[in-house]
Amino acid sequence: MVQWNPADYAANSASQLTWAREHLARLNLCGDERVLDVGCGDGKVTAEIARAVPRGAVVGVDSSPEMIRFAQASFPRTRFPNLRFSEMDARRLRFAETFHLVFSNAALHWVDDHPAFLRGAAACLSPGGRLVVSCGGRGNAQDVFLAVRSTMRLKRWRAFFRSLSRPYFFHGPEEYERWLPRFGFHPARVQLAEKDTGFADHAALAGWLRTTWLPYTQRVPEPQREDFIAAVVERYVAKHPPDAAGQIRVRMVRLEINALKLGAEQASCLSGSDWAATPCRQDARATDAKFKPATGTFSVQSMLPA
Repeated sequence: MVQWNPADYAANSASQLTWAREHLARLNLCGDERVLDVGCGDGKVTAEIARAVPRGAVVGVDSSPEMIRFAQASFPRTRFPNLRFSEMDARRLRFAETFHLVFSNAALHWVDDHPAFLRGAAACLSPGGRLVVSCGGRGNAQDVFLAVRSTMRLKRWRAFFRSLSRPYFFHGPEEYERWLPRFGFHPARVQLAEKDTGFADHAALAGWLRTTWLPYTQRVPEPQREDFIAAVVERYVAKHPPDAAGQIRVRMVRLEINALKLGAEQASCLSGSDWAATPCRQDARATDAKFKPATGTFSVQSMLPA
């Protein structure tokens, strides 16, 4: 099982934060939405959402208890009264119909059952609510995978990688175009987007590998782990040298999903262009219900500023 280091992730996830901000800028938030952030990680993106909805309420969930503890400590209720974090599996979202927006950034490629996630997202969205997802898509970081695979096959490392199960789940638009209608979503936009990311030097690339390639790096005993990471970096840079600005470039592919949960009226008349012009919160008078994580209950309404 992957053991996250939240502080290390927070220090080596600039690209993930940049991508999240690109999506947040397009959300057209009104400021009083109720938002669920699935796979919230260290909480910094969730906190930015909370700042954007000062009259609303935000819940960040993650399956990693280390990440949740880090997020709670970094963004306490004393500073963010409209923000809560809870440990929860993305495949088992358990809420009442509460949220106007379900958001997820750089997380769902860790999830082996995307239909289970969609089932839970649909169950906790109000009719007219929105699903906005960005995660690793088909072909993501393929050149890095090749460098990792070549390194782990070397005699020094191969014993650590026997019986390695599939660690990531990179889907394409075709799967989501089938899945979304099954769970009552109108797929306004589902696409693969290339997102180059750059690293200033070997150390920066190593930090990213150490932070986010845990299914591979954590198989190597800790005394040898940095040597393994350095070997992957050297192999990658040998084939992909720094550009003219000195940046080591990695080609990323993101799967971007924008979808609307349909009510009866939307199902009969909504088009993609209608969705694009629609504010995030369509139903300002949606009933406030109870948020029910596994460890207790609280009212989302109680999180709203007085």
